[in-house]
Amino acid sequence: MLSGMLRSSTRVLRKLCGLEPAAAAAARRLSAAEASATSPSASARDNSLLRPLPGLDLPPPLPDNLGRSPTRITTLPCGIRVATEDVPGPSACIGFFINSGSIYESGETTGVSYMLEKMAFKDTKHRRHRNLVHELELAGGNVGASCAREQMVYSYDTLKGYMPEAIEILIDCMRNPLFLQEEVERQLVLAREEIQNLQKNPERFLHEQLNLVGFSGAIANPLIPPEDALARINGKTIQKFYHENYTADRVVLAASGVDHERLLNYSEFLLHDWHTGSPVEKPKSTYVGGDSRHRADSDTTHVALAFEVPGGWLQERDATIMTVIQTLMGGGGSFSSGGPGKGMHSRLYLRVLNKYHAVQSFSAFSNVYDNTGLFGIYMTTSSDFVAKAVDVATSELIAVATPGEVTEVELQRAKNSTISSVLMNLESRAIVAEDIGRQLLTYGCRKPIDYFLQCMEEITLNDITTFARKMLSSQPTMVSWGDVGKVPPYEFFCKRFH
Repeated sequence: MLSGMLRSSTRVLRKLCGLEPAAAAAARRLSAAEASATSPSASARDNSLLRPLPGLDLPPPLPDNLGRSPTRITTLPCGIRVATEDVPGPSACIGFFINSGSIYESGETTGVSYMLEKMAFKDTKHRRHRNLVHELELAGGNVGASCAREQMVYSYDTLKGYMPEAIEILIDCMRNPLFLQEEVERQLVLAREEIQNLQKNPERFLHEQLNLVGFSGAIANPLIPPEDALARINGKTIQKFYHENYTADRVVLAASGVDHERLLNYSEFLLHDWHTGSPVEKPKSTYVGGDSRHRADSDTTHVALAFEVPGGWLQERDATIMTVIQTLMGGGGSFSSGGPGKGMHSRLYLRVLNKYHAVQSFSAFSNVYDNTGLFGIYMTTSSDFVAKAVDVATSELIAVATPGEVTEVELQRAKNSTISSVLMNLESRAIVAEDIGRQLLTYGCRKPIDYFLQCMEEITLNDITTFARKMLSSQPTMVSWGDVGKVPPYEFFCKRFH
């Protein structure tokens, strides 16, 4: 009875407030909409997804065979090379590539390239670091810097609409860095922490040791400097190295997704007076091989075995064969991180990881430079199994160099997988810009992708065994970390190959 009285009172209030007609109208509209939904109109029945909607203008479709835009290269009067490949889409990537790195360091400059990476995109003559970060956040830009033994990279990835601002910011950070001492000291603190933690990352540690042990000369200069080298670095040291090595003739400005003429207009205005320097000959390096063992408190043992890749990237066909061999051997961790079965067709998965369950990881790797490089196998296993693991790695390397061991089916699968990986990577604008910049520094031009794909298609089983034999004829390099007491003697390892 009480609820009935409340409903009556509510209706009275609605009538007094004039709400009843609106509610009724809303109810009528709802009923009409429901009726329309259940009974489609004639115009709705006539519309079909097979025909364009009337009054709707559609953009023209892309052609079935859309070729890649050519790589356009212009050398500015100051010596800087500007290279672009225009790519359709909303985003673009631009970067500076410098022919500089740890191979140009010596004495008091050891570790400067490492610090230049950390000092990237900090205070400039025109911007405070805080203001720079604010501008990047407003544009949604993504910047990064990386140092290597032979090249330095500074990149900016953003939407094409923000490209004028991106070009100006990137050039400002490259041309006008201040290297303020207080900022240098902050980054030195972070660098010391990273170096102290390097021992906790055995794979990165051993890859660095391979270069220190396997080479004499410039490539043996540490990319990750020792702590005592950091004590000698200050803002003036960095500024001096920057001025001597970041000269116009050693700089490439490469972009993907950017119109060439547009970039050229900005570059000519902002880069025309970049300082030049005297011609510099690339420091020499010699591969020597060797052995290094680092005992650490660990239940596992990490070992890297490597041989020289003669000629490096400049021997293009051999470098292509090496890339296919790396895919052919493959490998990875005992757990397939890419999902069940990913990569398990490779030789090291089928012949090692599926057979020896004490092995935690087992994979082929390469570190290649302009004139030389390293190729080998990296493994992680229990200390009790490490001697057997090294023996298995030796057998797998020798098998690739033995005629008849690799089948035509395996080779074709490796070639197809390598080609697929290359083409998929080149769908990334950042990788395209990097490919342009690095090729210009290495070859002096941008070789078309079809050239490398043709090289891969022409590789034969005889090419695989011939290159593997040449590679294994060099002196081995072996580095290990962890419980190294049971790692086989270096001399025993060498005898297997010679």
